[in-house]
Amino acid sequence: MFIIKYKKIRNELKVSTIALGTWAIGGDFWGEADDASSIRTIKAAIDNGINLIDTAPIYGRGHSEIIVGKAIKGRREDVVISSKCGLTWENQNSETEKNLRPESIRQEIDESLSRLGIDVIDIYFIHYPDKDTPLEDTLAELQRIKKAGKVRYLGVSNFDTSLLLEAMEIADIACIQPQYSLLDRNIEDSLLPFCHENNVEVLSYGSLGGGILTGKYTDKFQLNDGDKRSQFYPYFQEPCWTKVLELVEVLKNIAADHNCPVPHVSLNWVRQQSGITSALVGARTVEQAKQNAVAADWDLSGDELKKIEAAYQNIFG
Repeated sequence: MFIIKYKKIRNELKVSTIALGTWAIGGDFWGEADDASSIRTIKAAIDNGINLIDTAPIYGRGHSEIIVGKAIKGRREDVVISSKCGLTWENQNSETEKNLRPESIRQEIDESLSRLGIDVIDIYFIHYPDKDTPLEDTLAELQRIKKAGKVRYLGVSNFDTSLLLEAMEIADIACIQPQYSLLDRNIEDSLLPFCHENNVEVLSYGSLGGGILTGKYTDKFQLNDGDKRSQFYPYFQEPCWTKVLELVEVLKNIAADHNCPVPHVSLNWVRQQSGITSALVGARTVEQAKQNAVAADWDLSGDELKKIEAAYQNIFG
């Protein structure tokens, strides 16, 4: 039996240190998704102690939220739900627009609550900054929504340190969601220390580098039809590809020492970094959900963390 670890947001909201990200189950970016399998996967994650489920309207243009809603029906007390606002679309075939105008947010929150089948979203994130809308207007609306009881905590995603500080001067920002993994470490010098010093919890996404840090791919890897993740993650193309495979060999050796799958090593590296509250990771099968949860049962040693860092610096430095 394993024991999953938890941390708290604002000393109140308990969240698992491994969280379930639901981008892939939207079915429009990572290839087709089977809804019945997705629902079983979410339920398996909850059954194995993962209580933080992260979604967004743009994931499948509403579809991910609908699937999450079906999976958590009757289990609302067991989960912490986070969703987002600020990426909108006119129809299923139109381009995505960054839109943080107050009137749009008012519509988005109600649509998200309806799709999820819940009365309140625990953590509500600005998905991306919108340079065409004053941040003061956006946050004023979000604070009204919070006061109305539709969300519990406010967060921002994909904000740099200066923009986060600007937001904090306007509203109570409890969380930030940046991209962070062993392959994407841009937040280490500024954002992570700032959040640690200012009581902003970090829920990082992209923890497995879009799946490349699972160790299951080879130099013959090719994305399936409909799988567009290489448009978002640069690791699936040269010159990153060969370097990543070299680093993954180091992770495989450590995984073998622990008799565990490689994703455990990659996930534990993220969640053991100072300032990380929870590492978001996707899952498309029941087995993946269970595997991700078990990763939070054990820690990499200090020597193993040093070995990974040395290999990273040697390969990418």
